[in-house]
Formats: sequence, C-alpha cells, structure tokens
Amino acid sequence: MHAMKPLEVLMPWAGAISLQTVHVVAALGAALFTQAGCPVGGGGGGGNNHSTDPCIGSAQDLRSACRDDARAERSIALANCHHVTDPLARTACMEQAALALDDALAECGEHYDARIDVCDRLSASLYDPLIDPLDFVGIIDNPYMPLLPGTTRVYEGQTAEGLEHIEYEITHNTKVILGVTCIEVHDVVSIGGLVVEDTLDWFAQDTAGNVWYFGENSRDIEDGLIASLEGSWIAGVDGAKPGIAMHALPTIGVLYRQEFAQGIAEDLASVTAIGLAITVPTGSYINCLQTEDFTPMDPEHIENKFYAPGVGSIREVNIQSGEFVELIEIIVE
Repeated sequence: MHAMKPLEVLMPWAGAISLQTVHVVAALGAALFTQAGCPVGGGGGGGNNHSTDPCIGSAQDLRSACRDDARAERSIALANCHHVTDPLARTACMEQAALALDDALAECGEHYDARIDVCDRLSASLYDPLIDPLDFVGIIDNPYMPLLPGTTRVYEGQTAEGLEHIEYEITHNTKVILGVTCIEVHDVVSIGGLVVEDTLDWFAQDTAGNVWYFGENSRDIEDGLIASLEGSWIAGVDGAKPGIAMHALPTIGVLYRQEFAQGIAEDLASVTAIGLAITVPTGSYINCLQTEDFTPMDPEHIENKFYAPGVGSIREVNIQSGEFVELIEIIVE
C-alpha cells in the first residue's frame, strides 16, 4: 500500500493559492454530492428504494444517469482547471465547476419530478406497444394528420431571433423500421434566412387509423454545418419504441407518448379541445383539434398545436414565449 502524499506534493501549485481554499472547494463538491442524495464515490441515484413500477423505476434510473453525467462533466472541468497557470483564475475555475454541478443536479431533479408527474397521468405504467407489420397500411389519411407524398406545408412566424420559416415536405421516400414501411417527411427550419434544423421523420398508419411515429434523424445546423444530432432516434434501436403521433379517435384528456427513446426523445401530448374554429393565412377551418405537447426533458417548454381536418397541423404556439408559427401555404406536386 502506498502512503498518501500531502496535497502540496500532489498539486505543487496548491501552496500558492492557500490549502484552505483548495480544501473548501473539495468539500463543496462533496457537499453537493451529498445534498443530491449521491454519496461521494458511490453510484448515485435510486439508493435502496428503487421502485418496481416500470414508469417510476425508469425515472429513477434516468435520474441516476443524469447525475452520473453531471459528475463526469464536473470531473472533466476540474481536470482542465489543474492546467490554469494563474492561481486566482484556477480557483475561480474550480468554483465554477462546483456551481455548474449544482445547477446540473438541480436540473436532474426537475426532469425526475416531471417524469414522475407523467407516470401519475399515464393510464398504463408499462410502455411496450406490440408492432405487427401486418397491422399497418401503405397510406396515411388520418383526418387530423394526412401525409400525402408530394405535399409541402409551409409555416411562418416571428420569433425573438427573427422570422421562422418551416418547410414540411411529405416525400415519396420510405424507410422500413421494425418491418413497417414508413413515409419519410423532410422538415427544414430556418430563422432569419439561415437553416437551423434539418430533420427526417418517419411515420406509418395502422389499420385502425392511428398514426405512429417511428423515429427521426434530427440535425441542428450552425453556420451551414451539422452541429448536433441530439434528439435523433429510431424505433427498435437502443430500446427506443414508436409512439402515437395522432390517434384515430382523439379523446380529450388522454395523455399519450409520441416518442419513447429514454434520455433522448420523450415527447408526450394530450388533446385539450375539439371542435375549434381557427383562421390562419391559408383559410378558416372548423372542427379543429388542439393538443398540449411537452417533454419531461424540458419541463418549461410547452406547446399548443392545432390541427384542421383534411389538412393537418395549422398552428403551433409556444406557451412560455407566446411565439407561434402558422400555415401560410400548401404546395402540391
């Protein structure tokens, strides 16, 4: 066994910034772990009270994963702090790493609380839809979400960053996922004339008329280059499962999963109103449907979406900011 070395030997610069400061920062980090319910050096997360309920158990495990990621980010930040020459800047770097961990752990808790709320609202705890390719048809003609290949819907709306412009193209391309032939939609978002998101989505309709969402290839764009693929998922890969994009018979108050790729894409929605009259630049529509869409991965971001029969989505409103986009044009080949 090797004898423990004094802090001054392990970190020669420590004497220059006061050993007391170093120990305070280290203690602060340990306190943050304890405050979050994660013993220092331990696995973090659910402890000995892990639930056998599938939904709650998943929430606990996702919280553990979130905490582990936060601790890993802090460790990397501290590793970089060790190579800051200026003592004051180095101390500030370490303190910032501790504060960042605190924020990250708080966010893990917020996500956990949001997921538990979802568990309370869902009619079933276990999510394992049976997908039989024979139960699916080759078209998508759900009245509230028709996806006719060769059709492009164009949306616009003002945002704080500039004019948002969306082109939602239902292509002739298909992709087979879990044995089901899905229609591919190409969704391009621009703000102020610059493309910021370029996504491929895959949908299919079952024989009952429900439209299922089988995955997406989501590409965030910065300066014309792909900056991130965050949010991308495909049903059947790494535990991801298809969700419902639109029910055949929408029912007010029923919460349903649109996506199920835990820790990556967890969108849900519920119908909040039916029979609305909505006017957008393309016309006035009756018997419209309103949904509330959200994700526990970003609990403060909630949207209301409006669908017109025979058309599909006609307006989306960000509840927090009040910003919205609405249908301005329909292009058919």
